[in-house]
Amino acid sequence: LKAGGIAGVCVDLILFPLDTVKTRLQSPQGFRKAGGFRGIYAGVPSTAIGSFPNAAAFFITYENVKSVLPHGSSSYLSPATHMVAASLGEVVACLIRVPSEVVKQRAQVSPSSSTLRILSHTLYHEGIQGLYRGYKSTVLREIPFSLVQFPLWESLKDLWSWKQGHVVDSWQSAVCGAFAGGFAAAVTTPLDVAKTRIMLAKAGSSNASGNVLAALGSIWRTQGLSGLFAGVVPRMAAISLGGFIFLGTYEKTRQLLL
Repeated sequence: LKAGGIAGVCVDLILFPLDTVKTRLQSPQGFRKAGGFRGIYAGVPSTAIGSFPNAAAFFITYENVKSVLPHGSSSYLSPATHMVAASLGEVVACLIRVPSEVVKQRAQVSPSSSTLRILSHTLYHEGIQGLYRGYKSTVLREIPFSLVQFPLWESLKDLWSWKQGHVVDSWQSAVCGAFAGGFAAAVTTPLDVAKTRIMLAKAGSSNASGNVLAALGSIWRTQGLSGLFAGVVPRMAAISLGGFIFLGTYEKTRQLLL
C-alpha cells in the first residue's frame, strides 16, 4: 500500500503539466480554446488527493492476485498471470481514479474554474453518476494498456536479470517500465482520446452516454486517424517518464520497506 501510494503521488505530480497538454490536445474545442499553455496545473488538487489511494489499490490487488496464481519466471503461464493481475488491479483502482480524473480533466480544459467549483457543479447537475462518467471507457482503456505494459515490464526484468545473473536493481526496473509504458501508451491512444471526449462531453450529448465505439466512430468521421491519435506524443512522453518514475519508485520503496 505504501510503496504503490508513494509511487503514484510522485509520478502524477511530477508529470502533471504533460498530462494537461495531452488532455487539451484531445479536447473537442481544441488546444487553444481549452487553455493552451495557461494554467498548466489546473486540476492538480484532484490528482493530489486521488493519487495515493488509486495507486495503492492497484498494487495491493496486483500483488495479491499474482501471489495466488502461478507466476514463476519459468512458467509459460507467467504472462497470463500478470495480465489477469493487472486487469483486476485496474478495475479496482478505477473506482477511485475515475472521479478524480473527471474533475481533473474538466479543470484542465477550464483553467479559470477551481477544482472545488467543478466538483460541486458536477455533483449538483449530474449527481454521483456524473463523477463516474467514463468509468467503462477508462476501464476499457486501462485493461488493454495493462495487458501490454505489465507482462512486457515483467518480461524485460526477467530477461535483464537472466543476462546479468542477478535480480534487477530498482533503476533497471525503472528503465524496463519506461519502455513498457511508452509502447503501451502508443497503441492505446485512441481509447484514451475516446475516454477524454466522454468525460468532457456536455450532459445529454451523444458522447455523454459513455459508448466507447460511438465516440471512436465520431472521432474517425470528423478528424480521421490524426484525431484518434491526438496527443500521442505527450502521452508517450508522459507515460514513458511515468513508467520510469512509477515502477522504479515502487520497486525502490518496496525494497526499503520490506
